[in-house]
Amino acid sequence: MVPERFREARLDPGRRGVIVLGLVGVIAVVLTGVMVLRDQPVARAVPPVPALRAESIAVQADPTVAVAAVSGRGPSTSAEVVVSVVGLVERAGLHRLPDGSRIADALEKAGGTREGADLAGLNLAQRLADGDQVVVGATDPQVGQPRLGSIMIGAGRASPPAPNSAGPSRVGSDSAGPSTGGGTGAESRLDLNTATEAELDALPGVGPVTAKAILAWRSTNGRFTDVAQLGEVDGIGPARLARLRELVTT
Repeated sequence: MVPERFREARLDPGRRGVIVLGLVGVIAVVLTGVMVLRDQPVARAVPPVPALRAESIAVQADPTVAVAAVSGRGPSTSAEVVVSVVGLVERAGLHRLPDGSRIADALEKAGGTREGADLAGLNLAQRLADGDQVVVGATDPQVGQPRLGSIMIGAGRASPPAPNSAGPSRVGSDSAGPSTGGGTGAESRLDLNTATEAELDALPGVGPVTAKAILAWRSTNGRFTDVAQLGEVDGIGPARLARLRELVTT
């Protein structure tokens, strides 16, 4: 209810009042716009996520592992055999060879044969097994026949000597039985009193050092009268003496 005296009155703010009202309105609009913009979410760039590749890993079963699992033993670490090469070779001793190697490979590994070596008693193409021994004998330079024939001694077996070979016919763990041919004759054994250093070196278990020791004993004491006297030579013990008894004579 407006009083009667104010009904005809007019509100005149004047020029200065209009300007003030206008500024107030502008400020109100600006503030309203700022408030609205602040409340709106800001879109931020998200770094791309690297794509994941699904790769399938193929697992190949190892047959050796499968065999080992069945047998209860681990897989073989290497396919090698260890053989002994003695006699008239450059490097007598134990040598490692690939599985499936032959006697010719063993001789090559040992540095080759020496002059006067008997190769007729060896089958150079014969395969070797782990634990085999190759004995390279000597030939008599006067007649060209083996004086101590070569032979391949296996683990429980031995290859037969070549024809006309004067070496022992059988050496190995399977030769301990009685002989049906009357035993090994003295003519098939090496005479300790006439043997050369090369012939002694070719005996199983006798190397260059022991061969020289045998010759030194012979020079000092004269002839051997008994094979047992080899036990007096430096480097020959009971086990080696027992092995040489069937190969030498006096």
